[in-house]
Amino acid sequence: MTLTDRSADAPSTTRRLHPAWWVAVVTFLTIIGAAGFRSTPGVLMTPLHEEFGWPMGVIGGAVSVNLVLFGLAAPFSAALMERLGIQRVIAVALLLVSVGSLLPIWMTSSWQLVLCWGIVVGLGTGAMSMGLVATVAGRWFVARRGLVTGVLTAAGATGQLIFLPGLAWLAEHQGWRSAAVATAAMALTVVPLVLWKLHDHPSVLGLTAYGAADGTPVGRPPQPAGNPVHLAVTTLRDAARTRVFWLLVGSFAVCGMSTNGLVGTHFIPAAHDHGMPTTTAAGLLALVGVFDIVGTVFSGWLTDRVDARILLAAYYTLRGGSLFLLPSLFSDHMHVNMLAFILFYGLDWVATVPPTIALCRSAFGERAPIVFGWVFASHQLGAAVAAVGAGLVRDQLGTYDLAWYVAGALCLAATAMCVSIRTARLPDASPRRTDSGAREGATAE
Repeated sequence: MTLTDRSADAPSTTRRLHPAWWVAVVTFLTIIGAAGFRSTPGVLMTPLHEEFGWPMGVIGGAVSVNLVLFGLAAPFSAALMERLGIQRVIAVALLLVSVGSLLPIWMTSSWQLVLCWGIVVGLGTGAMSMGLVATVAGRWFVARRGLVTGVLTAAGATGQLIFLPGLAWLAEHQGWRSAAVATAAMALTVVPLVLWKLHDHPSVLGLTAYGAADGTPVGRPPQPAGNPVHLAVTTLRDAARTRVFWLLVGSFAVCGMSTNGLVGTHFIPAAHDHGMPTTTAAGLLALVGVFDIVGTVFSGWLTDRVDARILLAAYYTLRGGSLFLLPSLFSDHMHVNMLAFILFYGLDWVATVPPTIALCRSAFGERAPIVFGWVFASHQLGAAVAAVGAGLVRDQLGTYDLAWYVAGALCLAATAMCVSIRTARLPDASPRRTDSGAREGATAE
């Protein structure tokens, strides 16, 4: 009997834990390992500014390059996973993150910061971004897919929670180079786990996805023909013909502006401007990670039950309101109003990801991971604009206030985009495809 002849009956009769959950655990730890670097820019911006005298706009520019490549790498890495497998792509990506985090300890010029932080680490972390989440959840889960998406999305916040206070302490007491070395080590230690347990597809183990219906064939769908770059580009071409794609792109760009690019990069320097110690500000940002875990997992649970468009509209509205209030909350110490902001903002931080992935899957079927890769690229482009823009605002005006207000207004615009989305859910996760891989009978408008 061949693998393709077997059905879901075999795994459904066993009592052992379905391997999909082990794959999810390793994916969670992988994203946590990569999250070490995601925590470093906010912690190291002030030490780099003080040691080298580089303007915040220059350092923010390096972060901006990272954010752009972090996003642009996502659709191509999703296509590479289709051809080369998840395991190979992620192992190489972790090595890139480790190398790019370590090399800056010897840098002497700002272009070297751009090369390491921006290009090398940007490409590495981009391969482990939300495209990985969409791929793993789509291949390994049918039941609990929204919940798993939420948990894996929260892994980045968990990494922030674990690493940010420690990295801030290292930067303040041992120097920023110690924090860079620690980040490189964290990424490297995850590689053995990836090589051991991050299986490419359930069919490798002779199984079907968790929750697959009885009678589902074990064999995986045919791999797309052509090179990964061509697959990613043609997927973009097909998706760009639909209205729902551009609405998702626009709203998710605002998501990136208002999270990674603005708050994630500039919250600590902004708090420092008001006299708050760096370690205190870093602790507050880590609390965002605490509440983000709860918010994102709950959002994944809700996505299995509530219209994704309603969820997104609520998230962006709450986020915009909190950003309008933020400038009045900064002070030289931590107080209850700032803690309230951290609570609301943390719950909303990346709660947008599960419903956005659900809308991509609803409109684009099995090509959803690559489509979401492009949507996520817009997220990072928006983050890059905010990282540079907020730094320039600070350099020119001496305050970040204008940046917070603009981001709040854009969040309200994202709310309008989300309620304008019209898309029907596909009856199954495997829509018919043409020879070129394009979906027939698209449901997206």
